[in-house]
Amino acid sequence: MKQASISLPLALALALGAAAASAHVTLEYQVAVAGTSYKAAFRIGHGCGESATRQVVVDIPAGVRGAHPMPKPGWRVDLERGADVVRVTWTAKSREDVLPSAHYDEFVLVAQMPAQPGTLYWPVRQVCEEGRADWTEVPQAGQKFSDLKSPAALLEVLPGAGGGHAH
Repeated sequence: MKQASISLPLALALALGAAAASAHVTLEYQVAVAGTSYKAAFRIGHGCGESATRQVVVDIPAGVRGAHPMPKPGWRVDLERGADVVRVTWTAKSREDVLPSAHYDEFVLVAQMPAQPGTLYWPVRQVCEEGRADWTEVPQAGQKFSDLKSPAALLEVLPGAGGGHAH
């Protein structure tokens, strides 16, 4: 009898999806390929208690290059640069443009993944009309991701077809 097998990317996606189920800001796709372009869609599922979200700030992990955010109607996009883009900030232009706590939305950017595989953490700060939520925790040695109360968005970068070397 032939045994069913599951691909490594699918297995990682399933495992990461289970781990991220308790997180409040997650990436739509939690697996990317080294050296390729990746669409990062940060899912915001609620505000700060009943308070609406008025700003979303994403720190770009080291090794990620060329971040280009997707504009959102009613939101201003600001980029902070070092040698490359290091932070993207979306800010509601008016009270009517905020994201109500009872609603869901995504904040999207595209960027080039590092040539080397590994785990990337994307710190996200969610600023609300009243309060804020900093999704910035990264597991320390011996700590499980699922133990974190306010985890950064997690992305597993898998080796590319060329062993992680981009051309």
